Amino acid sequence: MNIQLTRREALMAGAAAALPVLGATALTSSANPAEAQSPKVGVSTLGFNGHTNAELAKELAANGIRTVQLFLSQKDSNYWVYNGRNDVSALDAQRCKEIAGAYASEGITIHSIGVYTNLIHPDKGERKANMDYFEAMFRIGEAMNVHTFITEAGHFEPPDGGGVPHHFQEDVWTQMVDTGKELVKRAESYDAKVLFEPFYRGFLASAKRTRLFLEAVDSPRARALLDPANLIEINDLEEMFAQLAPFIDCLHAKDRKLHVDRGVAAGQGDLDYVQFVALAAKYAPHAPFILEYVGIADYKQALEVLYNAISKYESTGV
Repeated sequence: MNIQLTRREALMAGAAAALPVLGATALTSSANPAEAQSPKVGVSTLGFNGHTNAELAKELAANGIRTVQLFLSQKDSNYWVYNGRNDVSALDAQRCKEIAGAYASEGITIHSIGVYTNLIHPDKGERKANMDYFEAMFRIGEAMNVHTFITEAGHFEPPDGGGVPHHFQEDVWTQMVDTGKELVKRAESYDAKVLFEPFYRGFLASAKRTRLFLEAVDSPRARALLDPANLIEINDLEEMFAQLAPFIDCLHAKDRKLHVDRGVAAGQGDLDYVQFVALAAKYAPHAPFILEYVGIADYKQALEVLYNAISKYESTGV
């Protein structure tokens, strides 16, 4: 994730397809998302801030989408903030049920909720406030009957700059492990789990470092969301899956050119989508794919890229 108002600010949400057992379980290979009608096809809602939840649910359902990853960024529930926190006190249980109901009425399930707050801020008070915000999101999820939450570690750049980056400092590792343990302890009260997403320019900078972090937290409620486009500058696809396979519960699917910071939509970068699909089938067949960096104008094209990769994998087995 970029910290220069690029990744989440510029992030456009996308569609997702899950492969319960690739090659063994039938998943449509149609290039037309509207023909899929799969309960495993989903969309991150972040790029659809021009829609209400009800409008978005109708749009997605009409194109065969049956799952969303919710970012609370819609016109009638705009609470999204990246690397910080927001006041979500207005989202009482009734309002949460209404939001979830907008999707349920169209046959759409909320897979998970994005909570990309700052967990490595050096100020203890700030970290506590962000943890309290995360717990407020647990309560929101509970009211929506959603128990999976997505996050990064967050970003912090010291005002003076220079030296070892904050997220690579020795004491920050220890602090973040402690924070992770506290977070999953809070999650337990809501029967929730937290999926940590690595990004090569942050605390979880590689597949190996993410694995080591999850092993240190040592909880079944601390899991991984793998976004290969976040790591292709550091790891090959095989390395990512080999390191994180035991932890992967979700897959983000976007793209990125090598040696370029900005992410792009699926099929527009250097990520090998057929290999991505094949490795997902081998190492994380239960994990859904969530496409990013697309919006209302192009989420269908992004779905087509993924479906075409699935089709090619299913027809060749490689």
